[in-house]
Amino acid sequence: MSQVYADRRVRLRDRVAAAGSAAALVSRPANVRYLAGGAPPGAVLLVGPEPGADLLIRPLAAEGEPLDGRLDELLRQQQLPLGGGDPAVAAAELARRSGADGLAVEEHDLTVARHRDLGAAAPGLRLADLACAVEQLRVVKDEDEIACLRIAAEIADQALGELLESILVGRTERHLALELERRLVDHGADGAAFPTSVATGPHSGRRGHRPTDRRVEEGDFLSVCLGADYHGYRCEIGRTFVIGTAPADWQIELYELVFAAQKAGRESLVPGAGYRDVDRAARQILDAAGHAETAVPLTGHGVGLEIDEDPQLSPSAMGKLDACVPVTVEPGVHLPGRGGVRIDDTLVVRQEADGGPELLTITTKELLAL
Repeated sequence: MSQVYADRRVRLRDRVAAAGSAAALVSRPANVRYLAGGAPPGAVLLVGPEPGADLLIRPLAAEGEPLDGRLDELLRQQQLPLGGGDPAVAAAELARRSGADGLAVEEHDLTVARHRDLGAAAPGLRLADLACAVEQLRVVKDEDEIACLRIAAEIADQALGELLESILVGRTERHLALELERRLVDHGADGAAFPTSVATGPHSGRRGHRPTDRRVEEGDFLSVCLGADYHGYRCEIGRTFVIGTAPADWQIELYELVFAAQKAGRESLVPGAGYRDVDRAARQILDAAGHAETAVPLTGHGVGLEIDEDPQLSPSAMGKLDACVPVTVEPGVHLPGRGGVRIDDTLVVRQEADGGPELLTITTKELLAL
């Protein structure tokens, strides 16, 4: 894997040089992990003008402190002594002493105070904005990354499938969410990819609903959204079910509408499709049915080392899909006071010759009565 991380740093180095900076300081943890294989707490990565100049700078670790990932064993490291200060400031000082005249930094990750400290520690060093250069590199995944996402999706499918075989009536949203997160770990996840959402009755269909002590009742819609973190890579799945022997007519109608929107979004995932076009494919079905005001604000987003990455599949998003980009497609409708439906899959954009979009989350989307 060392060569993989080295190649990623080369691509970043080329971008930095083209923008006129001699070095780059990467501080956002997910970006450090992407380029270095791991992200020890507080660590930063100094990407120099040539491969041998790359350096991971980290504070002194407490004994037994867990490491986020597995560091590239060929990458040089420097551990600051106890009380050694901010690793980012130390990196800026090193860049200045090495003769660099410009340092690109992730301004979107730095506080104003920290940015000021960098300038004070390395006077004469021109600080430029690295912007989201690393995040842009992360959008297209290699097959090893996709393999991790595939396993994460399998774990989430297993956890959800087991929950559906249990008795649900009378249990609280909070209890079900905790059980799902335990099952994720039992099946090999490093943890939940994000706080698990379980929404019942009038709460169902809400995006990002935080579980409450409301108990599952007969006739409820039950919406579940969960994801697994496997080796740092995070997937997402969301399903909606009905509690009881048979759904009501309005529940069937709403479910079929959201299912049609989700299917349209999935089928539009082709290389070259505009981000906003994917959103439009799903949204126009909901809008035509009179749900423009009750639909979710975006149809999907990228996943990877973070659960909400670029691209954003929203009405105002700019850009086009590439192959090997994993995204969610998650339209939903929530009717205040009644509840709603959300259907959410993680897929990988593939060329038509390769079979089209690869569906990672395979739990049935049939409207089940549990």
